[in-house]
Amino acid sequence: MPIRLPSLPDRIRVLAPGLMLAVTVAMAAQFLSTHYGAPVMLMAILLGMPLHFLAEDDRAGPGIDFAARGLLRAGVALLGLRVSLDMVAAIGWPFVALIAASIAAVILGSVALARRVGQDRAFAMLTGGSVAICGASAAMAISSVLPQRERSERDLSFTVITVTALSTVAMIIYPMLAAGLGLDAHQTGLFLGGTIHDVAQVVGAGYSVSEGTGDIATVVKLIRVTLLAPVVLIAALVLRRTSPATGARPPLLPGFVLAFLVLAAANSAHLVPAMVVEGASVLSRALLVAAVAAVGMKTALARLAEVGPAAIVMLLVQTAALAALIGVPLVLGLV
Repeated sequence: MPIRLPSLPDRIRVLAPGLMLAVTVAMAAQFLSTHYGAPVMLMAILLGMPLHFLAEDDRAGPGIDFAARGLLRAGVALLGLRVSLDMVAAIGWPFVALIAASIAAVILGSVALARRVGQDRAFAMLTGGSVAICGASAAMAISSVLPQRERSERDLSFTVITVTALSTVAMIIYPMLAAGLGLDAHQTGLFLGGTIHDVAQVVGAGYSVSEGTGDIATVVKLIRVTLLAPVVLIAALVLRRTSPATGARPPLLPGFVLAFLVLAAANSAHLVPAMVVEGASVLSRALLVAAVAAVGMKTALARLAEVGPAAIVMLLVQTAALAALIGVPLVLGLV
């Protein structure tokens, strides 16, 4: 007797309760962010955690699972419309090469450091990628291609919370640090865009200095976002080669990464109207916030304490290393 697959209306009926919960938490997080200036990603995951019991409910669980993965992939794919080769040309290839080298150094250094602090390679790639590329969004994307472990959700929630908190601190401190280092407005934009983790905090820090600095910082940050796709692809290839042949292996090219690259190419070729790009940017952020809220709901708050202080030290070292890798060449006038 053939197996009957669930119809689309049945599928929607199953997913709707959990999806609506994730969207509701995301809307609450956005309200707090808009009215009180709190980082929206941090608010989403913190508001989601007390609702962990809902993720274990048979009615809400499937939708929450879908939000944590499906909405994430759609949100990351749409980020492709925010980047283009014109951005690279505006900043210059030497600094873009410095960004790429710094990202590689932070991730590889994290893998080397992980064993010394009692963590595995998956945790190193998760935290290193989130610090080096684009904070919570990178953590979510990289997590989707990592092998599923018992502590996967815990590690992801810990990374999102910690990297967002560090990004917020950097938004306040880094403009003062740039001034202390004697960087001009242009160099300050390069430094802020190349070092602060999350896009929103880059924008806040850059425009707190000047409009020109904010523009440069935002463009540099979006160039870092562009590098998310190759990093996720490389991570998937490495993990595919090292995963046991009998186990579940990461896909050779995740579909959302391919979509990201296609959309970025279309935007670089100026095939996408500005109105569509703007709408996709808003939708992408909304989807990512809902996905982070769902991850929060899937995380048991008590388990975060199991990560340990060494993991926080690891993220601090990664953040300081990135700041040094970008800041020192700027101070020395090498880029």
